[in-house]
Amino acid sequence: MNTNRTREALLLGLFICLGLVGLGYLLSTTAMKVKAMDRIVSVKGLAEREVEANIAIWPISFNEAGNDLPLLYAEVERKAGIISAFLKNNGFSDEEITLSQPAMVDRQAQLYGDGSRVQFRFMGSITLTVYTANVGLVRETMKKMVALGREGLAISGEGYQNSTQYIFTELNNIKPAMIEEATKNAREVALKFAKDSDSRLGKIKTAAQGQFTIEDRDSSTPHIKKVRVVSTITYYLSD
Repeated sequence: MNTNRTREALLLGLFICLGLVGLGYLLSTTAMKVKAMDRIVSVKGLAEREVEANIAIWPISFNEAGNDLPLLYAEVERKAGIISAFLKNNGFSDEEITLSQPAMVDRQAQLYGDGSRVQFRFMGSITLTVYTANVGLVRETMKKMVALGREGLAISGEGYQNSTQYIFTELNNIKPAMIEEATKNAREVALKFAKDSDSRLGKIKTAAQGQFTIEDRDSSTPHIKKVRVVSTITYYLSD
């Protein structure tokens, strides 16, 4: 009976040893695989495109001075009508032209300065704004603004408040192709890195799409926009 128990104990010990050996092998294999998975490379892929703006917002402002307020209102409205007719004659529709309310300033009522010494008591201003998808027509019509000077209108220059805005609103149409291009560029960089390090490029571990940015290509051509996106992708490497 003692012999049987001894034999059973030996067998049990043998199985335990075999189990521990197997467990150790599995743990070491798993550790090697995990360590291999730690070999990664993170790369960035860039995609850029130049596009033309598809919306133009063109404000046209002018000032008028006088001492008779009713006459000043009439003169401001008359000249606003001249500008409106000029725009329509050049191809803009009524829906594309917005007229602001006239703004009148009484210089003698101002709290600063000596208003009694000014030549004209009242200063009036008004803005006509063109909002259109015909960007080319805006740029062509701007070249003809000298005609308004012949009508006695002194148009305000393009300052901060009167600058023409050019907007690109069709980003969704080019997003998929640009993301594909950025991803392709990132993979080419990763392949080069893997080759230089005598490794093979594995699957993607993580991927992050950067934010799309839209900026003027340069200050001289604000109607041409540069669209840019950078994607960051992390790949596994293997021997």
